[in-house]
Amino acid sequence: MKKLCLFILLAAISLSYSFADTTYVVQKGDTLYSLSKKFQLTVGELRAANNLSENDVIKVGQKITVPEADIGTAAALSSTNTNSNLNSIKTKLYTVQKGDTLYSLARKNNLTVADLLALNNFDSSKVIKIGEKIKIPDLPVNTGKTSSSKSSNTSTSNAKPAIEKVPDTRNYGNTIKADSNTVWPVKNPKVTQIKGKVSGVQLSAAKNESVTCIHEGTVMYVGVYRGFGQVVFVQSKTGLIYAYTGLGSVDVNKGDYLLSKEKIGSAGLDSITGNSQITFMVFQNGQPIDPSKAPRN
Repeated sequence: MKKLCLFILLAAISLSYSFADTTYVVQKGDTLYSLSKKFQLTVGELRAANNLSENDVIKVGQKITVPEADIGTAAALSSTNTNSNLNSIKTKLYTVQKGDTLYSLARKNNLTVADLLALNNFDSSKVIKIGEKIKIPDLPVNTGKTSSSKSSNTSTSNAKPAIEKVPDTRNYGNTIKADSNTVWPVKNPKVTQIKGKVSGVQLSAAKNESVTCIHEGTVMYVGVYRGFGQVVFVQSKTGLIYAYTGLGSVDVNKGDYLLSKEKIGSAGLDSITGNSQITFMVFQNGQPIDPSKAPRN
């Protein structure tokens, strides 16, 4: 029965990766933390989308933007290092207007929030202020990302994700023959590339197989992330975020320092195929890098 409930839960959050932004009216008892759980996002994403600092408290009746799920942005905003080299982008100064947020300005300029932070050498906790001058691209950047044209919807406190079977929208690449010298989070996996907006690898696993850390670091995020099930982000000292997603169980907590080969949790069941597997990604400043080439130790 527990396995059936788990499968239904995973189906509920599904693996459809594109969601339109919504507007939510804050209800009594809501906090950013509780809303992050409700909408299966990180607190950092909610703050960035609404220009809120760590000390800001939301109020009953307040309208907040719930951004579309983007695990790259989630990884960048969970990181303590968001700076990257964007010197090739020609910039101009923009004066922050009322209603602007880092999230909205990033979307208008076809950037990720991580890129906009890096362009201005901002920390991930940055809150912009009206009248402040910040750097934006002189011309829209062609990153392959497109702004959503869908209108926002108003959600209520009773809103629940629909439990439905959805088609597999992932864009699969080649199945790679696992190099015996390459360490993966699970043993002897079938490695399948995932391309497109979500870029990483899908790793087959034995039922309830242990998922282990491949590079030591600090646990930056633990929780259910929309479209990916149970997720753990581990940040290395060099700033890379290792994302272990689709876990069946989690044995670590935010703030833990993990050593290589330490157990993170167990493999879960894919919500669409029912197969035992995980999806593994590595991000640098919110941008995916080839997981097979990411450092191990």
